Amino acid sequence: MDDFIGALKKYADFTGRARRKEYWMFILIYLIINIVLSVLGLDIISGLVALGLLIPSISIAARRLHDTGRSGWWQLIVLIPVIGIIVLVFFLAQDGHEANDYGVNPKSGVPA
Repeated sequence: MDDFIGALKKYADFTGRARRKEYWMFILIYLIINIVLSVLGLDIISGLVALGLLIPSISIAARRLHDTGRSGWWQLIVLIPVIGIIVLVFFLAQDGHEANDYGVNPKSGVPA
């Protein structure tokens, strides 16, 4: 839950890096919230939550891509049907590199 709250605190921060755990925990909690709201029949609220979390999900994905040494603009690859989403998930699942243009590795414990 701390990773989800941490991502919300960096609501529109597209700089820096995000670890795999931080990104995937955010996505997991995001999906759980939307599924629970949909099952309860609160589709309008589920849509509003999805809309409210759109910017944080884009920003954390950009920070995750920064951790792998790629620009956040790589998210646009999902516009290519089927192949794009597979490639993006592959990029997001890769391990982070050591220090790169986007800062030091968050695993090292040194603040960026």
